[in-house]
Amino acid sequence: MEQIISGLMRVFGASAPVIIVVAVLVIFILPQSVRILREYERGVIFRLGKLQGAKGPGLIFLIPMVDKMVKMDLRVVTIDVPKQEIMTKDNVPATVDAVIYFRVVDPNSAVVKVENYWKATSLIGQTTLRSVLGQSALDELLSQRDVINQKLQEIIDKQTEPWGIKVTSVEVKEVALPDSMKRAMAKQAEAERERRAKVVNAEGEFQAAEKMVQAAGLIAKEPIALQLRYLQTMREMASEHNTTTFLPLPIDLFSAFLKK
Repeated sequence: MEQIISGLMRVFGASAPVIIVVAVLVIFILPQSVRILREYERGVIFRLGKLQGAKGPGLIFLIPMVDKMVKMDLRVVTIDVPKQEIMTKDNVPATVDAVIYFRVVDPNSAVVKVENYWKATSLIGQTTLRSVLGQSALDELLSQRDVINQKLQEIIDKQTEPWGIKVTSVEVKEVALPDSMKRAMAKQAEAERERRAKVVNAEGEFQAAEKMVQAAGLIAKEPIALQLRYLQTMREMASEHNTTTFLPLPIDLFSAFLKK
């Protein structure tokens, strides 16, 4: 550095000190005066503590020692909501966790109206998760996940909107139940399957009985149908490869007994 200064003094003579001061100012102050922001970044400018607004992307010029810039990222980010112990509407204990997708839409509000928008959004997500799932029954929590996710997104987005935060999606990742509850649900599912099997079997018997009643009505109208059925049964028995021997008897022999 001393060699550079002495060289400048030899070249510029008396005006060398002024040039040196200017060069030092340019070297140290220019980097603090110029900022380059990417397409997804914005710079919130404060001039003497007063908000000037968000600028960017591109080249940003700041007044040294006067302007301060807070850089904000506008991309969608995710926050993992830690596991929360909840009690459902039907008094079933469960452990749930979720993930929140959000982005900054108003950099000014995200800097001025909340100290740490990441932490604030995460805490609101935790409290809202416990509140909403505590008002839902276990069956709703397991079968209506889309409805619950939509409700969570609407509530969290409404609370974070004044901070310039847009919650795009909330997803409940896992619902963990105690082992005793899992066994009880398995027994309930097994009993439900048995009930459905019995109902199906009873419906089949009922339909078969209806068909038999209809067949009996047709045979009563046409007695010859009974004899045809008798001959069909004989044919089926004769077609089997077995040692069964049967002697056909005319049905008319039993007509007198049937009348009595």
